[in-house]
Amino acid sequence: MDSDDESFEEHDSGNVSSGDDDFAMDVDINNPRDRGQETDEYPYDVLTTDEIVQHMVDCIKDVNTVVEIPATITRILLNHFKWDKEKLMERFYDGDQDKLFKDAHVINPFRKPSIALKPKIKKSRTEDCEICYSTFPPSMMTGLECGHRFCTQCWQEYLTTKIVEEGLGQSIACAAHGCDILVDDVTVMRLVQDPRVRLKYQHLITNSFVECNRLLRWCPSADCTYAIRVQYVDPRPVVCKCNHVFCFECGENWHDPVQCRLLKKWIKKCDDDSETSNWIAANTKECPKCNVTIEKDGGCNHMVCKNQNCKHDFCWVCLGSWEPHGSSWYNCNRYDEDEARAARDAQEKLRSTLARYLHYYNRYINHMQSLKFEHKLYAAVKEKMEEMQQHNMSWIEVQFLKKAVDILCQCRQTLMCTYVFAYYLRKNNQSLIFEENQKDLETATETLSEYLERDITSENLADIKQKVQDKYRYCEKRRKVLLDHVHEGYEKDWWEYTN
Repeated sequence: MDSDDESFEEHDSGNVSSGDDDFAMDVDINNPRDRGQETDEYPYDVLTTDEIVQHMVDCIKDVNTVVEIPATITRILLNHFKWDKEKLMERFYDGDQDKLFKDAHVINPFRKPSIALKPKIKKSRTEDCEICYSTFPPSMMTGLECGHRFCTQCWQEYLTTKIVEEGLGQSIACAAHGCDILVDDVTVMRLVQDPRVRLKYQHLITNSFVECNRLLRWCPSADCTYAIRVQYVDPRPVVCKCNHVFCFECGENWHDPVQCRLLKKWIKKCDDDSETSNWIAANTKECPKCNVTIEKDGGCNHMVCKNQNCKHDFCWVCLGSWEPHGSSWYNCNRYDEDEARAARDAQEKLRSTLARYLHYYNRYINHMQSLKFEHKLYAAVKEKMEEMQQHNMSWIEVQFLKKAVDILCQCRQTLMCTYVFAYYLRKNNQSLIFEENQKDLETATETLSEYLERDITSENLADIKQKVQDKYRYCEKRRKVLLDHVHEGYEKDWWEYTN
């Protein structure tokens, strides 16, 4: 950071360089820079870990040129304000600096603490460590501005535990019980000698910088060490250097046309047990004695609870005890109109809700699975392109196959997200237009997929090329029509949602 902050002078970025593939067909399925769809650019940068650290240092220096306090304290303050420099400066000059530093858990550097713990120095010029209860010369004791001092070894063990076992970087508090003053970077790097622990601490600080900064986001792709920096937060697609495309606002794969909040709601719905509960309610009943859930697997209405502690005999139809069903006076057959209507309506509502969810879920999953299969097409397409070159076609001439697979994957991704959008959409005239656009794109996408899976021979080469080119152009056109219609609906408030 500055001269007094050595914690990031030497660091391992952790970046893994990736060699160039000899057949670069890993263009992301929804690269906005390839789509030609966005009319205005969304400014952003892709940063390496080294560049992230430098960006953090620059932020600290920018603030320090104004406030003139130690760099390590500045970093803690910035982290407290989620690296919003303007907000920090506003609070710094609002006249209540004591509260500012107290809220950030640091000692005000402009004044001495009102109550400082004095070290217990004996006549022999020694101090007592209140952790290990041993006595040391002052040179072997160290502490923070709060006045709490402990022996160097206890500090090392304490910090190592916090860093390695608890994964703490930004929020390591003083080792004294009840003291919430945070340990600064200089103290950590001075006391921790193990290079592996120091490196992990640096990584934790770097990660926390990205996690706390609303203008930064790690690329969510597996094993990727890049981060995206934007000038303002917006639900827009960004492309990492690893070619992964994601929404900056929510971090999910780019999900046009569905909005972040609905996608988040959908993912939660798919992950939790809400629909399992609906299925249970629609297809099972509870034992009237012990309330265990039972699914009927036979035609007989005489049910015996299999709960070892119950074994209750009851009627599946009326849930009454089975014993009186053979008696002439028992009225299991009597129809209670009001009771039956309520039960039927409740059951039908559950079944209808479940059926509707499964309709959209199955189509969502189907396109997700198809998208995974389409990625395998790249390997097959490579072979087809090489085969075409053997039929007197140049490398440039066979690029139409790669273009077709790129567009096919884009269409799959879009269709997958349209079913999330459709699930929450209320029916109206515009929703009917949306469903027609969705149907047209889906039909064209399936046809293109069939063309790409055909065997290519010298006899059908010209015919397949023409059909593939015509179809992927049509798919591209229909995809744009669908997305433009949804975006227009957002602007004109056409869309209403069910829940």
